[in-house]
Amino acid sequence: MKSFALIRADDPDKVKIALHDLETYGHMQFSDSPKNIATKYADQILMNVMSVTLKNECCSASLVQLDTPPGAAISNLKKIHPPAHIIIISPRHEKVYDELMNNYGNFPDFDRKFTNAIKPKKEDT
Repeated sequence: MKSFALIRADDPDKVKIALHDLETYGHMQFSDSPKNIATKYADQILMNVMSVTLKNECCSASLVQLDTPPGAAISNLKKIHPPAHIIIISPRHEKVYDELMNNYGNFPDFDRKFTNAIKPKKEDT
């Protein structure tokens, strides 16, 4: 049974680290490459799935389709501590799940590469 992992964070690098953590430490298998989704859409999905009001808006978001069964994904997610907010969306979340299944291929790929740009140091005045 396929499921989705929705990753939300306040920084694109945190989303990239969380995706790496899901694969490496959470032992989750991605069935396709992670997708970039609009932050407002990610926030809306969170509110619909969790039935909660939003505390903080995210600044970066990704969605990835998992080959890992939803129960195993949730169990594995509890064992790791990624630097982002992650929710697992299963067929149990009918409306949201169906919408994501139908539109997943339309989302652009999420760029997982880290930039090695050196941040300029503050100059003494």
